[in-house]
Amino acid sequence: MITKKTKRLQAADKAHLWHPFTQMKEWTAQSPESQLIIERGKGNYLYDTEGRRYLDGVSSLWTTVHGHGNKTIDRAIKDQIDRISHTTLLGLGSVPSIELAEKLVEITPRGLKKVFYSDSGSTAVEIALKIAYQYWIETGVKGRTRFISFTGAYHGDTLGSMSVGEIGSFVKKYNPLIKKHFRAPYPYCYRCPVASDVGHPGCKLACLNEFERIVEKNHKDIAACIIEPMVQGAAGMIVSPPGFLKGVRRIAKKYNILLIADEVAVGFGRTGKLFACEDESVSPDILCLAKGITGGYLPLAATLTTDKIYKAFLGNYEELKAFFHGHTYTGNPLGAAAAIANIDLFKKNKVIDKLQQKVKTLKALLKPLSKLDHVGDIRQKGLMVGIELVACKESKAPYPASLRLGHNICMDARKKGLIIRPLGDVIVLMPPLSITERELKKMVSVVEDSIRDRTE
Repeated sequence: MITKKTKRLQAADKAHLWHPFTQMKEWTAQSPESQLIIERGKGNYLYDTEGRRYLDGVSSLWTTVHGHGNKTIDRAIKDQIDRISHTTLLGLGSVPSIELAEKLVEITPRGLKKVFYSDSGSTAVEIALKIAYQYWIETGVKGRTRFISFTGAYHGDTLGSMSVGEIGSFVKKYNPLIKKHFRAPYPYCYRCPVASDVGHPGCKLACLNEFERIVEKNHKDIAACIIEPMVQGAAGMIVSPPGFLKGVRRIAKKYNILLIADEVAVGFGRTGKLFACEDESVSPDILCLAKGITGGYLPLAATLTTDKIYKAFLGNYEELKAFFHGHTYTGNPLGAAAAIANIDLFKKNKVIDKLQQKVKTLKALLKPLSKLDHVGDIRQKGLMVGIELVACKESKAPYPASLRLGHNICMDARKKGLIIRPLGDVIVLMPPLSITERELKKMVSVVEDSIRDRTE
C-alpha cells in the first residue's frame, strides 16, 4: 500500500511539475508503485517516501562523488550559511569563490590560470565557446566564427552548446535556431564510422586522420575544437582508444585552433584520474567543469582558461574588450564552499588512489556479462560504464526502439533496489566514487539479472 503522504506528493507532481527529458504524457500515466519520490539520501543510497532503499547507480545524474549526506560537505555548506549565502561577483569579490579558484588552478591541467564561474555544464560550455570566439576578434584574427566537434557529442542544452552537440533527438527540433559547425567522426570503435572493415587497432586511428583532413581544409574558419576527453557520456559511454585525445591536441596546435575540453561529466575522478585529460597528459586551452565540482551537492560550474587567452580581453574601458557574460549566482558562496570541501576530501581520503582497486573489481565483475547473448559491447573507463544491448550479436543489429529495452531493464533493476538510467539500449553505470566493492557486486548482479530477465 502506498501511504497518503506519497499519494499526495505524486498527485501534486503530476499536476504541476514538468520533468526534464521526459514525455509527460507517459509520466502522468505511471502507476503509483512505479513513480518514486526521493526523500533523503545516506552514503551511496537513496530513500523514497515509502522508506525503500535504492543503491544510487548513476550518482544522481553523474554528480555525487563522496556519497549523500557527507558530513564534511554538509558542514562546509552550513558554516557558509552562517556567514553569507550569496553575494554578487559583479564589482565585488567573495572569500569562497577566491579560495576555490586557487584550488582549481592548482589541481587542473597545467597552464590553466583563470576561472570564470557559472551554474551548469551547459553554461560552462556556452562561456567557453564565447571566450574562444571573442579571443580571435580581440587578437585581430578575422573569420574564425565556427567550431569543430565530434559525432555523437553532447555538450549541453543552451543554443550555443547544442550547436556543437550531435544527438538528433536532443537538437533536431531546434535546428533552425542553431548555427552549423563542423563535425569529425568520434572513435566509436564498436560501430566504427570510418574503417569498420578493419577495426581498432588495425585502423591506426583513421578517425584522427579524418579529423585532421577537416581541420586542414577549414582551420581559418575554426575558432576552437571541443571534445569530451576520453569518454563521450550521453552518446552511450563511448571510450576513445589510446592516443586519440593526444592526437586531437596535436592537430589543434598544428593548425592554431583552440582546444576546449568538456570535462563536465568526466571530471573529478570519474575516469580513474582526477581529470580525464591527465590520461594522455593533455592540457587544453579551455576547460569546462560542473557536475562533480561540488561533490553533487549544489549547482556550480567553472570555465578555466590560460593567461594568454585572458590577456586578449584586457584593455581600456572604452575599447569594450571585456567579456560581456555573467550569471546572477556566479561564484555563489555556498556552491564554492561545497566545492572546496569536495576537493579537500579527494586529498584527505586519497580518493584517486583508492579508486584504482574499485576500477579493477568492476572490470572483473563486468567480464561475465559479455557472454550474455544480447550484450554487444561493454565499455568502461574508471567507474563509467556503458553496456550496449543488441538484438543480434553477430550483426550488431539494435533492438527496435519501440521495445524500450533499456528503459524496461532499468525499471526492473529499480524493483531490485538499484536506480540506473539508460541511454537508449545502453545501460549506464556511474556510481559515486565512494561505492564499496560489496556494493559494486550488488550493482552488477542486479544489472545482470535484469538483462537476463528481459532478453532470455
